[in-house]
This record gives sequence, C-alpha cells and structure tokens, in this order.
Amino acid sequence: MQSTDPAGQEDGERASETATGPHLRGRDREIEAAGEALDAVRGGRGACVVVEGAAGIGKSRLLAELDRMARQSGFDVVSVRADELDQYAAGAALLAALQSSDGAHRALAATDDQRLWLLDSIADALEDRAQRAPVAVLVDDAQWADPATLFVLRTLPGRLTSARILWALAVRSDTERPTVARVREDLERLGARWLTLGPLPQQELQHIAADILGAAPSPGLARHLRGVAGNPFLASELTRAFADTGVAGPETGDGSLLSDGIPVSFRRSVAARVDRLPEDAVHLLQIGSVLGREFDLVTAARMMGRTVGSLLSGVEAALNSGLLSADGPRLVFRHGLARQAVHDNLPLAVRTALHREAAENLRGTGARQAEVAWHVVMSGGPVDEEAVTTMTTAVRDMSSSAPEAAAELAQRVAGLLPAHDPRRFVLLTDAAEYLGRTRRVHDALDLVDATLPDGLEPLQEARLRLVAAEIHQAAGDDAAAMTHLRKALDLPALPSDLRDRLLKTKATGHIYLGDITAAERTGPGLVEASYRSHDPAVVVSAMVFQSQAFFYRGRLDRALELAEGATGRAATQPAALYLRPPRIPALWLATVLTVTDRLADTEQVLRDGQREAEALGLGWSLPHWHAVRACALLEQGALDDAAVEAEASLMVADELDITLPNLQARSVLALVETRRGDLVKAKAHLHAARAGSGTSLQRYGPWLAVARACLADAEGEHKEAAAILAEGFTPYGPTRLLALPPSHWPALVRIALRGGDRQFGRTVAGALRALTAETATRQIAGAVNAHAEGLLHRDPRALASAVTHYRATGRPAALADACEDLGELEAASADTTSAILHLEEAAHWASASGAGRDQDRIRRRLRRLGVRTAPASTHRPDLQGWGNLTESERKLIPLVVEGLTNRAIADQLYVSVHTVNTHMKHIFTKLGINSRVELTRLAIERGVSTEDTD
Repeated sequence: MQSTDPAGQEDGERASETATGPHLRGRDREIEAAGEALDAVRGGRGACVVVEGAAGIGKSRLLAELDRMARQSGFDVVSVRADELDQYAAGAALLAALQSSDGAHRALAATDDQRLWLLDSIADALEDRAQRAPVAVLVDDAQWADPATLFVLRTLPGRLTSARILWALAVRSDTERPTVARVREDLERLGARWLTLGPLPQQELQHIAADILGAAPSPGLARHLRGVAGNPFLASELTRAFADTGVAGPETGDGSLLSDGIPVSFRRSVAARVDRLPEDAVHLLQIGSVLGREFDLVTAARMMGRTVGSLLSGVEAALNSGLLSADGPRLVFRHGLARQAVHDNLPLAVRTALHREAAENLRGTGARQAEVAWHVVMSGGPVDEEAVTTMTTAVRDMSSSAPEAAAELAQRVAGLLPAHDPRRFVLLTDAAEYLGRTRRVHDALDLVDATLPDGLEPLQEARLRLVAAEIHQAAGDDAAAMTHLRKALDLPALPSDLRDRLLKTKATGHIYLGDITAAERTGPGLVEASYRSHDPAVVVSAMVFQSQAFFYRGRLDRALELAEGATGRAATQPAALYLRPPRIPALWLATVLTVTDRLADTEQVLRDGQREAEALGLGWSLPHWHAVRACALLEQGALDDAAVEAEASLMVADELDITLPNLQARSVLALVETRRGDLVKAKAHLHAARAGSGTSLQRYGPWLAVARACLADAEGEHKEAAAILAEGFTPYGPTRLLALPPSHWPALVRIALRGGDRQFGRTVAGALRALTAETATRQIAGAVNAHAEGLLHRDPRALASAVTHYRATGRPAALADACEDLGELEAASADTTSAILHLEEAAHWASASGAGRDQDRIRRRLRRLGVRTAPASTHRPDLQGWGNLTESERKLIPLVVEGLTNRAIADQLYVSVHTVNTHMKHIFTKLGINSRVELTRLAIERGVSTEDTD
C-alpha cells in the first residue's frame, strides 16, 4: 500500500503529477460536491465522501483532483492507496502514513486485541492535526485496503464528526469483501455523501481523446470509442493505441462485458499489444501480473530463472508499451485493469501454479506475510507445511487488529486442507475465538456446532468447547457455557493445564449463576493450588474468585479484604490485568465497594483502573468499566453522569465491534429515564436489552428485572411490577439481592407491597436483616434494613432511622426515597408538619439527583398538604439550550475554547476519552450545533473563557 504524507514524499509527488494531467472530463457535478465537502470541513464540521464506480471509471482520478483541491485550500492531506496484496496485511496503512509524517509512534499495546490502541492512536493523531489545519484523509482502492484500515474507516468518521476532517474513499462498486460491505453500511448510516460515477457520454469521451491527441479524434476512432461503454480509462487506452498504431484493436461490439467488468475488446486489445512485444517483455508482464500491480524486478527475474541484467531489453520494451511504469523502486502496471487483463489472459492452471510458485519465492525472501498469504489463497491449494505455517502466522498477526477478517482467512485456509487434518481444527478453533470477539457471536457458535461432528480427537473437542464456553460467558449466556464445559470435562485424557482451565471457567460460571456452593465444590483443591502458582495472574484470579464467593454469601467484609488484596497485587504484577471482566481485580473491587460504606472510593478505583486499561489497550474491558461506573454513579444519585457512562459503555462496545448484551448499561439507562420521567425512552432501552440478550439473562437478570419493575410501577401496573420481581429474584435466593447496589433493595419491598405481594416483601426484608448481621459496613446496611422494615411494617421510627443513616452514606437518591416514604406515612397519620419537612427534603434531593419524575410526584404530595412549590428544575437531555447543559458538560466547554482535543480534555479531567466523546455529543445536540468551531464561538459570545477551567 502506498501512502502520501504532507511532507511531499515520493508517493505524494506522483499523486500530484496525476492530479495535474489532462482535464478531468464529465465530472463537474462530482467536483462541485467535493468542493462543498471541503467547504464544510473548513467551516468546522467533519464530512465523508465515498466515490464509487466500476474499474477504470475515474475514481482515482477524481480522488487525485480532490487531493489537489484540498492542498490548494490549505488542508493537511493524508492518503493511502491499497492494492490486492493488502487484503491480508496485519497492520493499518493509515496509521503508518500518519506516523511516517509525524515521526511519532505510540507504544504498541501489549495485548492480543489491538483495536482500541489502533483507534485511539489514529484518532489522537488526526485530532491533533485538525487543531492546526483542516485534514483530508484519502483512501484509494479501498476495496483492497487492509482489514485494520477498514475497521478505522468504519469507526472514526462517526467518533470524529465534530473535528475538521474530510474522509474520502474510492471503492469499486462490485467488491464482494464482507468487511468492505460493513464500511459502506456504516458510512451510509452516518450520512456520507455518495458520488457514484457512471459511464461518460460519448461527447466527453471524444474530449478525452482530443486531450491526449491534441486534436479532434478521427471518425474511425470516434466509432471505436462507442465500444468502451463510457469508461474513461478504456477510452484513454484505446486512444493511445490508435495513436501508436493507427488501429484500435479488434472490435467486438459496443461494450461487451465479462463477469469481472472488463470489456472483451479491452482484454483483446491488451493481448494484441502484449503479443507484439519481444518474448522477454511478454514473460515479464505475465509474471508481473501474478505478483501484483506493483512488483519487484528481482523476484520476477528469479521466477523466470533469469538474472536482472539479462532482462533489461525486456523491461525497456514493457515500459515503452505503456503497460508498465518505473517511477519508484518497483515496476508498476499503469492501471489495475491492465494488470488484470494480462493476468486473466493466462490459462487458469498456469495462473494458479504461478501464484503457488510466487508464494514459495516470496516466503524464501522474507516478504510480507500478507503477500505470501494472498498468493497462497490465489493458488487455491493444496498447501504444503510451510504455506500453512505462513498462513497461520498471517491469521494470528491479523487477529489483534481485525479479528473478523482473521477469522475469515482462517476458515479459507482450513478449506484448503484435508477434512481430518489436525491443523484444520486448530484454524477453525481460532476462527471461532476471533469471531467471538466481534458482534458475530452467532456465526462463531454456528462454526463450533458445524465443526464438533467432524470426528474430533478429545483434546481438539475440549479446546473447541472451551472456546465456545468463553464466547457464551462473554455474551452473558452462562447456562449454555456450562453445557459445553460439562461435556468437555467428560472427555478422557485431557492435559492437566487444560482441565484446570475448564474447571476455573466452570467455577466462574457457577458464580455468575448464583450457585456459590457448586462453585466452591468445582475442582477441589483448585484454589489452594492456584495460590501455590508462580503465575501472578493465577494467584490474583483465585483471590477474586474467593472474594466473589464470600460476596454472594453476604460476607462483605471478607469479600472486600480479598478484593483489595487482589487489586494491590495486580498493581505490581501487570500480567494480572489481562483477566477477563468482571474478574479484573479493580473492576470487581469497585463492585464490592458500591455495596459498602465506602461508595465514594469507587470513583478513584474506577478512574485509575479504566485509564490503565485504556493505556494498555484492553479494549474488550472498556464496556464493563463504563457500565460499572454507571452503576456507581446511579448509586450516588448522579443520574446525568450515570446515563453518560452507560451510553459510553454502549458506544465503545459498538466502536470496537464487541458483542455484549450490555444489559447492565441498558438497565441503568432505563432506570435513569424512569426517574427522569421519560417512560418512552425507558421502554425503548428495555426493549433493546431484551432483544439483544436472547437467553443470556442469568448474570444481569436482577438489573433487568428491577428496571422492568420500576417502569411497570411508574406506569401504574403495580401487580405486574411485583410479579416481575418475584420471577426475577425468588428462584435464586436472597444472595441475588447483592447483584444490585443497596439503594435498590428497599424499592423491591415498596413495589412488592404496592403490588400486593407481601410475602416477597418479607423475603427481601429478611435477607437484609441477615446481611446486616454479617457485615461491619453499618451505615448503608443499617439504612437499607431500617428502610425495608419501615416499609414492611409502616413504622415511622424505622424510616426515620433510615433517613439518619442515609445522610451519612452519600446516596442522595436513596435519601430522597426514604424521606418521601416517611413523609407519606406521616401525612397519612395527620402529622403534616413533619411530613412537609420530610417531603421538602425529598424534593431537594430528588432535584439534586436529576430525578424529574420523582420531583413532580413529591410536589403533588406537597400541594395536597397545602404547600406551594416551584416547578421542578432538572436537566432534560432531550431539550435544547445552554441552560439545559449539565455541570459535567459545562466543565468541558472552557477546555474546548482553550483548543484542547478530546484526549487532552480527558487527561485534564482524569476521565475516559469515551466519556468526553459522549458529553460532547450531548453538548452539540443540546446547542443545535455540529462542530467545535461553533461551540467555541457560542462560548465566547456567552463570556466563557479558558480561565473558567479552574
């Protein structure tokens, strides 16, 4: 892949020469649209243009014109041009182009999943450039781009929509690569400007011929031009051939096409031009067409059994024919269609044999794995041991940045191997694992199901079932994971390390399913053996497992002690940070802290842990960090910020193509919207959660149950709400409560009583009494226990005790609920003075939390007691205007005025860049703007300055 950077390197110079060639004919409308996109970016808004059309229709020429226009307008231009060999490349050419011009290299993340590192590296570099000048990112022949670059093109135009960046892609309309189709779908959804290049009118083709000849074409040439189907490249080639020989080549009628889109007349014309060349030039072109559009003369000579010196006359003849050029260190076909025509004129048997020979030659010279892989695929098999090794390496190299493409290549290579070749099963197992990292979980599991009946050896089957179990667990379907684990453990003669891994995964599954006894009985001695391990990750994993077991048994003090110990050990042993969520020590510690009197400590733990995860490139963990932070903020009564973190969880999972039902984030959003009063949005979030979860409700089922129950209760469906809770909690026992933060526990009692299920209310209250006896975290345990008892027995003294305890816990939403419950009970007993005081306090805390619906309800209660109150004052995310910005959103604006990028803002505020991205999206929506430039202007008009950051 070639790249162009702003420093005017060699490729950039060639691009400029192309741009200043003959006038671009017949594309005035497209040039005008490109100019409008450039104007939009200069005005401060991002834009995206996709140039699409058949081969030779003028896409590259239009992109070159856009390059010229951008440079003249002061744009910083970064461009890459792909070729067929890049399809299996492991790196991202776009990142390489940025680094080559910046001279800056961000340290590679030491993880098997590079997607976050890749996106953040490119986003940071482009944002930094866009602060200095508008940027144009041009990708030519995107249908052949490396998978990592395609992943970036799918993702970053949406993330960086407010930055001064123009994204322009040229892509063939007939491409069949699934990853390219995904890019097209995502950019279309984003609102990209589509420029579809069709055939040029006959008059424009004659203008092109006149440009080349310097005079009007003869009637004979004009007649031949009707046969190129309006294709400007073919018209140019025909004109040059006519100028050289006085004939245009064999006629076959008007634009007769092959299935690959190349006119028969053009193939025959190229064949005729090749046939007139000396034998050495013919063989050079044929071998070169196999090696690719660009090829190394030394490699071609080696395949021909010749020395480079003996080919000089053949090289000169090929260059003089106009089919090749030699502007750089490699020979290049002047157009991909010319290469394709020479290549396709070779008999199929000859082509495949030459590709196999090319793979062997390139492998021996240490060529790129991508080049060798492409030739192996083009050879169509069979493949030898060295070829399989090369392909397997290419698959694994690609998997870190483009797991979906790696899975497709792995399956393709597996298809070249005999049915019972052990290497085939390794490749298919890897393919399932890689697909499991993406949204294509169902495809991954279908691949497992299709492979299992193939007569696997026990070791092969156990490894494949372990992959399937881990995919199911990552997607939240713990019951399905356990089925695979049980079947794997029943297989004979498994190595001890594999059996231990299966047992650990099974024990974790029991934890997720709430069966703590079964978890502790899985693999007797496994925990003790883990503590004796020399691997720090194994020791930390055992500590987290024990902490989880104590936690769900209600022994919170011991759970907290182990979680802190595991987190402390992980801080000094980086290998322990690569455990999967929610077994990451700091992530689990935050979950435990949320249930204790140390709620305030969760903020620092989550910030430190999340930023370290980002720095290490642990992208698969980020949705969990954001979701747990959303839960902690919801518990703190910060509804606006909780919603932002939940949205960030969904956004980063979508960006990184991670498949997660994300029930926790969706449930938080539903709970927030219910308390705000937007029941339609709450219902939409719950619908999305249930639609994406399938059978995977075990782990986050309590979250979904309480969100559904709160919504039903808000809609007046009290019996339905109580039934939802009984169904979601009763089968699992009292420990199921601990899956939720404490402020939700009294709500279970309230909803159950309101729905007439007093027995469930008693069950919850009994569980809370037992929990209080087991823990030393007295404030919150005492508060929720007193709150539940007060609701169950209509006891004002218990509710008053709950209010007193809540005031010391930093949970304003829970305090508002308790004050309202107490005020309602006091009002019913004619103690109106005390009722008014407690209801007014409830209204204050509901307002502080942003709970608009709660405020309205409390105001109605106060009016019934004869108290006039001001209208509810909360931030509404669906309303526009400066006054509707939240406090967190306002903090960002002076930093934008200062000129900081989103990454720099995140560093200064010590939050995740994804949190900043979500805040910025909300700010733009509320202010009705699209860019940082507009935000800066509005802020200055309102007197906001950089001094406001203090």
